[in-house]
This record gives sequence, structure tokens and C-alpha cells, in this order.
Amino acid sequence: MNVIIEWTYKTPKGATTVLRSEEMPAAQALLLAEDMEKTGRVKSLCCMDRQDTSWSLKELKAYLTEIASEPHNIAVYFDGGFDRGTRQAGLGCAIYYEQNGKPYRLRKNAFSTELKSNNEAEYAALYLGLVELELLNVHRLPVRFIGDSQVVINQLSGEWPAMEKELASWADKIDVKLAQLAIQPEYQLISRKDNAETDRLATQALNGIDITSTSEIVKDS
Repeated sequence: MNVIIEWTYKTPKGATTVLRSEEMPAAQALLLAEDMEKTGRVKSLCCMDRQDTSWSLKELKAYLTEIASEPHNIAVYFDGGFDRGTRQAGLGCAIYYEQNGKPYRLRKNAFSTELKSNNEAEYAALYLGLVELELLNVHRLPVRFIGDSQVVINQLSGEWPAMEKELASWADKIDVKLAQLAIQPEYQLISRKDNAETDRLATQALNGIDITSTSEIVKDS
């Protein structure tokens, strides 16, 4: 979860002003806020998330403690590919998250013969990511869904209407699953170049190569 710190600063002579930070991860915000309070010049302070919910430092600390052993700071990349000649589809998703202080990546793909278009494949790929989130026991958390499909991203974010029956059905199915998991979605459109990992997973599914893996991300020293 990302938050903004909002605080009232008070000078030694009693003048006050309200200041706001840039958005940052909640753990970083907690460290900074606690250090700011040590100065003795903070009259009041709270943190605001993207849903404009206000968090006290006590609440934020409790939240971070609660989710430490669960997957959090989650980003789901997705992509779907559709072969018009064979009427077959490949789905791919890559989920990046943190758990117990370590970063992980989950990769999953799937093959389908039940879809009718590339847009349907894109929706199905995002739904595949949701199924994996449920298996990870992700609940009541903000999650970023990232893909290169303008149709899916704009329809799910409410920018475009879902006019086609099949796509509207997928959008409804995704909204139901999000509500069941109490996930707060954020949708981000990226270029196909920046979505190469899940494009490759979708292509591998079309070629009969099944991928299911979870690994810790080891950063270069």
C-alpha cells in the first residue's frame, strides 16, 4: 500500500502550516513519520491511502505488522494471445509481491480453446491472475493490475463501456471475484514492450509449454 503523509508543522514561535509528502510505500512513510514526530514540531500527523482513507501511525504500524507474513505490495502483470487460425488462446500472468521481508515472483500460464477473440484472452489472463491471488490467500489489499490491453484496462477502470456481451460478462466476473476477495484494484496500461514477460508466457501456453513457478527475487549485490 502506498500513502501520503499529511502533517501540521509548528515552529518554535507558534506559526503553523500543513504539509503533504509525495506518495510512498507505507513502511517508508511510517519510518519517516516516526522520525518527524521526534522533532517535537509536528502538531498533528496522519497518512492517506489512494482511497482517501486516513491512517494514524498506530493503525499503520498494526496494518504492516498484520500483513508482514502475508503477500503484499502486489502487482499483477497479464497478457493474452489468440490464434485466429486455430481458435486457440494462451494466457499469461506474472505476480510480484513481498512476504516476510522478501520479494517473490509467481509465473503462471494456461491454454484455452473456449475463447473467441484476443480481447477475451486478455480478460481471461487477468482473471487467471485473480485465481492465483486467491490461491495465495490475498484478501483486503490494494493490487495493481498491469497490462498492454487498452480495452481491458479502460473498460475495467470505467473509462470505456463494455459493449460486447462476452467482454461485459468477463468484466462482471472479474468484479465479482474482486468483491469476494475485497481487493482494491488499480489498473495501469503499459506498452507491449514493457509487458514482454507475460506475452512470452501466453505464447508458451499456445505452444503447449506449461509454466507454473514461484521464486524469490534475488537482487544483485
